[in-house]
Amino acid sequence: MAWWQRWNFIARARLEREVWDAFERGEDLEGRLEAIREEAGMDPGQRLRLDVWTTTLPRVRRIEGMMQGQTRRPEPPSDA
Repeated sequence: MAWWQRWNFIARARLEREVWDAFERGEDLEGRLEAIREEAGMDPGQRLRLDVWTTTLPRVRRIEGMMQGQTRRPEPPSDA
């Protein structure tokens, strides 16, 4: 991975959103990470994706753990 890719905030944000979208869909995140790890071994262009997934997944799991046991607040009624 080129040094400038690590500082490409737009690309990183898109890849982080990819992790969060997969989480919201209930996908197997660890399985996806392993697949990305295998792809990165064959395709150096996938190293940024691997880097982002490797750093974002623990944050997702930490937030998920903090949210365990919390109930969702009801939406306020709309004025419509």
